[in-house]
Amino acid sequence: MKFMKLGSKPDAFQSDGGNIREADVMVIALLIEVEKNHAKQISKSHSEWGSLSALDHIPLGLLVQHFGVGNTSIGDDMRFVVSELPTDVIVRVGEVRFFLHKFPLLSKSNRLQALVLKAGEGGTDEIYLHDLPGGPKAFEICSKFCYGMTVTLNAYNVVASRCAAEYLEMTEDVEKGNLIYKIEVFLNSSVLRSWKDSIIVLQTTKSLLPWSEELKVVGRCIDCITSKTSVEPAAVTWSYTYDRKLTASDDITETQKRMHQVPNDWWIEDICELDVDLYKRVMVALKSKGRISSDMIGEALKAYAVRWLPDSYDALVADDYMKRNRILVETIIYLLPSDKYSGCSCRFLLKLLKVVILVGARDPSKEELIDRISMQLHKASVKDLLIPTKSSGDTMYDVHLVRILVSKFMMQVGSTHDMNIADESENKSLLALGRLIDGYLAEIACDSNLSISSFVDLAEAIPDAARPDHDGLYTAIDIYLTEHPNVTKADKKRICGLMDVKKLSTEASIHAAQNERLPLRVVVQVLFFEQLKTAGGASAATNDTSHDSSMNRAALEEDWEGRVSEHEDSLKQQLGSSKIKADECQHGDDKKSVKDKGSSLLLLPSRSRRIFDKLWVGKGQGETIKSSETSGSSQSPPISVKPGEAKSSGSSRHMRNSIS
Repeated sequence: MKFMKLGSKPDAFQSDGGNIREADVMVIALLIEVEKNHAKQISKSHSEWGSLSALDHIPLGLLVQHFGVGNTSIGDDMRFVVSELPTDVIVRVGEVRFFLHKFPLLSKSNRLQALVLKAGEGGTDEIYLHDLPGGPKAFEICSKFCYGMTVTLNAYNVVASRCAAEYLEMTEDVEKGNLIYKIEVFLNSSVLRSWKDSIIVLQTTKSLLPWSEELKVVGRCIDCITSKTSVEPAAVTWSYTYDRKLTASDDITETQKRMHQVPNDWWIEDICELDVDLYKRVMVALKSKGRISSDMIGEALKAYAVRWLPDSYDALVADDYMKRNRILVETIIYLLPSDKYSGCSCRFLLKLLKVVILVGARDPSKEELIDRISMQLHKASVKDLLIPTKSSGDTMYDVHLVRILVSKFMMQVGSTHDMNIADESENKSLLALGRLIDGYLAEIACDSNLSISSFVDLAEAIPDAARPDHDGLYTAIDIYLTEHPNVTKADKKRICGLMDVKKLSTEASIHAAQNERLPLRVVVQVLFFEQLKTAGGASAATNDTSHDSSMNRAALEEDWEGRVSEHEDSLKQQLGSSKIKADECQHGDDKKSVKDKGSSLLLLPSRSRRIFDKLWVGKGQGETIKSSETSGSSQSPPISVKPGEAKSSGSSRHMRNSIS
């Protein structure tokens, strides 16, 4: 830190009034009294004044008036100069009184000259400086300079001293080399050339407004900071704060090499120490120069948010900090990069959105975040979307807000959802969005206050192209039906209507076929289409033409395994005991092959087995399959089906995949 010493005389100010003896107070009081009324009566030496008995004639009221004698806080609000000469002026700055001499003060301050003259005309020797910038500490520095005593200026007190000197009019026309001139030299030649000192000085200007603004100290500090941030990292030779995060994979050689390199974002952490209004001005100046990338601005804003926005809910909404947090988050949103597609991650924007909702920020800030998030919603995670609702008695999470985000995302993508027409990046975005929303539905399905309308509305907001398989959607539906056992038959039909059973993987179909929470019609469709897939797969294997289809099935099952939720894991454990091993198809025995296909379905519960028996027999005989919501009273007897009939029937029937 830079500093400058002014003056050469020793410091004769006493400012610790608590250590002043009552006898010392009497001496100072005597000096004032000598000047006023008792110059002729008292002509003793300075050594004799230390005797309290010699001062008995001084009125007690005079001592109480000047020093508060009689209480325990004698001299606590007093500053005085140790000198053989009596003081002849009292300067009151706030609650502190300075007992000083006129000559050194008036020789350097135009304002004090005018105030002393005015006080003399009023018959008093006390003047008041209640609005002096910097308060008693700044005035003491200026007073010591007037006396020629040693004063040390540094980044912490230079602005207060500069403002106080301006207030006291300590200019060159009063005396050459006055305090204003010396401070300006120190600022321009030392402080404003130092990176960290510039930040410290800028931070101190806040309590000295509007003086620091009018003297252009704020603007000069901002110019210094922004100019240094634009310097190439290789040219940075000054110290800065940087907490480098190294990964476990970094070897010792690479780490040592990086330690000697200046990172591009070396300046971010230091300016995070600024108050929000000053930080805003610095960032606006940085953005206006156009030399900082959007990604760098985003990193700076993220670091500032981490530095000042609390993590806990209670700290965010506490009454003492609610307004401060609201200003913080609104400022960060205002400073977001102009390019809405880059600079800030979707996770960071969603965290800001949560804060906006909790602290009650203004609607424009919220709308700005929603627009930015919707452009990259597919990059979010389910955890990021779990935005709590602020109103009580509602759902745990703000489902309506997520619905708005999905709608805006789809508007960005466009109305065409054909995977063959859309480009590759758009296809990936849609697929990622589908997985995201299905996972989100599975997470919120446990909420007892979640209405079926909200569930269905959000599920339907995703186009078919975003769901190549319906395993995730089936999981969400199953969780909802499990957590809402009292759902009506009509609502159950409505929510299951979201699902296309033809898009279920084999594993999901196995579970759905045994799921008693599903409507009977859905179970029938699952059984029928799974049997068609099984029959078609076996036939294709016989003709040695199933390589591509098996690869697709393996990919679907791998995707299912990769993104199942905790609830799905428990469901799969239940399914482990339900599978049976199919006998290997023997190429030369067609009848045995068909018989094996029939036995390789599933070991289903009696209800599902009866349904499938009726379904498959009726189909083989050419009968129309009628949907029924009730199962038979007894198990249908096993009926043998000729291979030719089964194959003919399977190829001639067209089955609906929707639920009527």
